[in-house]
Amino acid sequence: MSTPLLTDFPELSHLSREDLEELLEDPTYFQAIFHSLQRVKDLYNQQAELGSANESIAKNNLALQQPLYKLREETQAAFDEAKALEKRWLELEKEQREVYQRFTPQFLLMRLKHSITAQDDASEALASSFVQQLPDLPSLDRDGGGSKQARGGQEVDQFIKEFKEARKIYHKRALWAEKWSQGQDMFYYCLCPQHNSILRLLVGTSADPQPTSPS
Repeated sequence: MSTPLLTDFPELSHLSREDLEELLEDPTYFQAIFHSLQRVKDLYNQQAELGSANESIAKNNLALQQPLYKLREETQAAFDEAKALEKRWLELEKEQREVYQRFTPQFLLMRLKHSITAQDDASEALASSFVQQLPDLPSLDRDGGGSKQARGGQEVDQFIKEFKEARKIYHKRALWAEKWSQGQDMFYYCLCPQHNSILRLLVGTSADPQPTSPS
């Protein structure tokens, strides 16, 4: 006779009714029959295999623990270095913009105009200083007057030389500023290696060599 129990567990079909009743009453007998079932054996085998696999994975994870910690530290160090380099990059970009700003046509023209004003003031100060010292120059007399007059003449000649040189620089810079303001391409001369002397002229040095023509 087929019953739901025998349908689900055909392995028990060989047991009699008395055996089945004893199975329910005797836990030891129940455990013996239960563990003899093939599906239970298969479940235990699968459980053992899973346990063994988990143990292997755990051992592998433990073996990787120290390398992973080291890799994490190296990654953190690389990240910190990257952030520091990024910060330095931003600083360098700022410095670069500031450097480029000093060589824009507008900025160079402004510096040229400032140098013109400074040169004009310097030449005027030179002239004022000379004029203020004129009363102190020795006058001509009979006793040794010739040597004093000669010394005074040397001072005048030296003043004329210095004043002419100062005004020469002033007029050169003023000429460059006028041409630049009129739209002529003076910036080319500032950047061209063959005309680096013009850059010295613009930044206000006393040396003013004549620029050569572009080759």
